[in-house]
Amino acid sequence: MSGRFRDKMANFMAGRYGMDEFGKFINILLFVMIIVSFFVRFLFLPTLLLLIYSYFRILSRNYPARNRENQWYLNATRMFRKNRSSYGNDAGTRQRDTAHRIFKCPNCSQKIRVPKGKGKICIRCPKCRIEFIKRT
Repeated sequence: MSGRFRDKMANFMAGRYGMDEFGKFINILLFVMIIVSFFVRFLFLPTLLLLIYSYFRILSRNYPARNRENQWYLNATRMFRKNRSSYGNDAGTRQRDTAHRIFKCPNCSQKIRVPKGKGKICIRCPKCRIEFIKRT
């Protein structure tokens, strides 16, 4: 892509809503519907309408309405999505750190990282100073 075209596209997309989790779900559903519509003819019109709705959401400038739609989707699918921990920057952080174990303070819910393989230890929370015993 030339720099001029890229600048024009960036200028055009400025202030637009763009892609979010609900938009990703719509695009995956759209892809599946396109594949199925090769075999089932009556899906052509719903697929076309979903494509138009997807572009409408991406190009929309109405942030509050699109954000409400996305929040509705996130609330509706909360139980199906994985329960991700807030410890670490990504989901792989917990898998890579095999030398430590993460415990939650029973008093203040602070997450505490302690070394593995020490047996039964007394852990003091750095936030509320309460002591509790856990096995690593």
